[in-house]
Amino acid sequence: MKILVIADMEEAALWDYYNPKRTAGVDLILSCGDLKPKYMEFLLTVVNKPLLYVRGNHDDRLIEHPPEGCTCIDGRIVERKGLRILGLGGSMRYGPGENMYSESEMQKRVKKLNRQILKEGGFDIMVTHAPAAGYGDLTDLPHRGFECFNSLLEVWKPAYLVHGHVHKSYGTGYQKELVHRSGTKIVNACGHQVIEIDVPESAQREKSGSFLYDLYQSMKRKR
Repeated sequence: MKILVIADMEEAALWDYYNPKRTAGVDLILSCGDLKPKYMEFLLTVVNKPLLYVRGNHDDRLIEHPPEGCTCIDGRIVERKGLRILGLGGSMRYGPGENMYSESEMQKRVKKLNRQILKEGGFDIMVTHAPAAGYGDLTDLPHRGFECFNSLLEVWKPAYLVHGHVHKSYGTGYQKELVHRSGTKIVNACGHQVIEIDVPESAQREKSGSFLYDLYQSMKRKR
């Protein structure tokens, strides 16, 4: 599956000067936060594929006025064409805001997802706004990554973590692509990036009817 991932910056190449060739073959759009609703609505319309998003630290407005036609996956897992996609938006708390969290607050959000993650047997893509701690984050509090994201990656080993929040203009901390110690590919979606994932392999998850057996088989595949 070909996926367009976007975050933080409304790019003229995808808006003012949009050319269908730039998104040819895209099957899904994932937004990692801090984008104007109109921009997301535009891409949803012209690409004509589902757009899933999490909220960034500047996205409190989206709680009351979400982008039309787009699907918020913040704090839950959804499945699209065999892909299990987990969403956890927001940044480290550095002031007031609905989409900012301390490390312990984000840990609680992760804990609430544990049952669903177990039920799904894991997830294939993790969509966040902030990075994982130590992987493309910065030393200042607003742009520090979450340590609990590392724990999730180490246990479930998804194919990708895509995030935003850290812009190229911020300097030496910016890295477009990294590989986590778990083997997960990490992509900074600031602006845009196109990723591809082998859906047929990910989608082959026949279930026996026994929750414990299916969980055991899922964990075996992650090793």
